[in-house]
Amino acid sequence: MNLFSEVIKAKPFLKWAGGKGQLLAAIEASLPKGLDQKKHLTYIEPFIGSGAVLFWFLKRFQNVKQAIINDINPDLYKAYNVIKNDPHSLIQALSALQEAYYKLKEETDRRSFFLERREAFNTRKENDLKNTALLIFLNRTCFNGLYRVNSKGRFNVPFGKYHQPKICDAATILADSQLLQKVTILTGDYEETLPYAGGNTFFYFDPPYKPISKTSSFNAYAAEAFDDGQQERLKDFCTKIDTLGFQWLLSNSDMKNEEEGNHYFERLYQHNHFHIKRVKAKRNINSVSSKRGEINELLIANYPFEKEE
Repeated sequence: MNLFSEVIKAKPFLKWAGGKGQLLAAIEASLPKGLDQKKHLTYIEPFIGSGAVLFWFLKRFQNVKQAIINDINPDLYKAYNVIKNDPHSLIQALSALQEAYYKLKEETDRRSFFLERREAFNTRKENDLKNTALLIFLNRTCFNGLYRVNSKGRFNVPFGKYHQPKICDAATILADSQLLQKVTILTGDYEETLPYAGGNTFFYFDPPYKPISKTSSFNAYAAEAFDDGQQERLKDFCTKIDTLGFQWLLSNSDMKNEEEGNHYFERLYQHNHFHIKRVKAKRNINSVSSKRGEINELLIANYPFEKEE
């Protein structure tokens, strides 16, 4: 087996609202110059989500010696560990779920099957392998492929009407597992990633976005809210790692999409060493189709961006 040809298939194993797959080109263009020349590079991503940037980064930069990822969401923590350490058992479990689901031809039967698995997932009584299989199953069969929990931490996305959703993607799971062998997986507060930084370390932050309007508040990936106080605390952490000499890039929403005079992030990151630029992104998850489309997002860094032609 050609290991490189297999690893190149690595990509997010979950569909994820706010996933950074569409921003990879903009992120690549915004990375510090000479990153691929640094020896024994350490990559740290404190809000891992679906891992679009992680998997791309590990394929793009062969000089990464180690990577550290973190997420406060315990289901994500379990999923990354299962994929890293027991991918074949996960594939077997997902294949069984897919086979059982495909046999159900009536929508009412599929809906009942979905709701039963959602309830089993929400009991949190399953072992990590079964929990991860249920997480991926729900992600592939729920409405819009969302992950959302309520204040009690219960997954509450309704059933999605998909004919043949790909529940078991064995090639992706195996490729992801290969790349995760060099990754340390954490769950908890993002500041706990700092002890792993040293030498040539690069941080990428993709926190829950600040809602650009009162009706777009979709950052419920954990029971704990990520409010303005949390955004300000994150800025303080970025300032801290800047003083320690580590480079970082952060993505967030552009408040000017809805309110031209809103300078929230410009004021928050007004330190003279921090730089902000706007990049185009597509908003695809709004329930109102007329409110989907191209918007701006922000990239913020503690190093100057290369000038674009």
